[in-house]
Amino acid sequence: MERDSFECVSSLDGIDEEEIQHDHQFESLLKSRNNVVPPAPSRSTSVHELLECPVCTNSMYPPIHQCQNGHTLCSTCKTRVHNRCPTCRQELGDIRCLALEKVAESLELPCKYGFLGCTEIFPYYSKLEHEAQCSFRPYNCPYAGSECPVVGDIPFLVAHLRDDHKVDTHVGCTFNHRYVKSNPREVENATWMLTVFNCFGHYFCLHFEAFLIGIAPVYMGFLRFMGDEIEAQNFSYSLEVGANDRKELKLRVTGRIWKEQQNPDGGVCIPNICS
Repeated sequence: MERDSFECVSSLDGIDEEEIQHDHQFESLLKSRNNVVPPAPSRSTSVHELLECPVCTNSMYPPIHQCQNGHTLCSTCKTRVHNRCPTCRQELGDIRCLALEKVAESLELPCKYGFLGCTEIFPYYSKLEHEAQCSFRPYNCPYAGSECPVVGDIPFLVAHLRDDHKVDTHVGCTFNHRYVKSNPREVENATWMLTVFNCFGHYFCLHFEAFLIGIAPVYMGFLRFMGDEIEAQNFSYSLEVGANDRKELKLRVTGRIWKEQQNPDGGVCIPNICS
């Protein structure tokens, strides 16, 4: 492997939260028994609470909808509650809370991946854009052949692949794998392999698959960079496929690492060669 340029992106499916319905109400400040007025919440805290959707509990972004009684919720949850306010059960209609949308512009919030190490703070409406590319964001488990639900940062996933999936790990920028078939035209069942190796201070996944398309056997291998798309542009790779103890070279591929895109129908990531 050598430094060059290529593109790569790691998939991140958000984790859907179950629909949670909360009853919210505004409360007046009341004096306690010793006539001491409790301290009012800070402006940023109280506004942030107002921007929390009562159904999914996520922060709301335009369009923010409200019912005739002033209760708000996000546009995603508006369809989930069948156009009924989750607080007072009144019909929502198409009323937008423009005042709350405007107030949100003055807020600055921390990245939601702070628990993974990100210390950045962003304006309210720039937060989502950052989180989509945050270097601390969790990744899905890349283990082939199963829909593993585990997510985490890269060091956690490497340990997970090694300990839970028993994936081979190697140090260095070259790796040889021997796939023995007495008759390469016969592929009875889908076969796949994942190998993780560490070089240049980063982790890479080598995927190898053998499967049938109709009656035709297909052998596929590709490399996946574990990390940020911008960092991935510093590397290139080459794959060599041969026979007879590699004395006879059959195929060499040199280029960019495969870039993944979301399949809009099945919701899974499929390889798409970078241009």
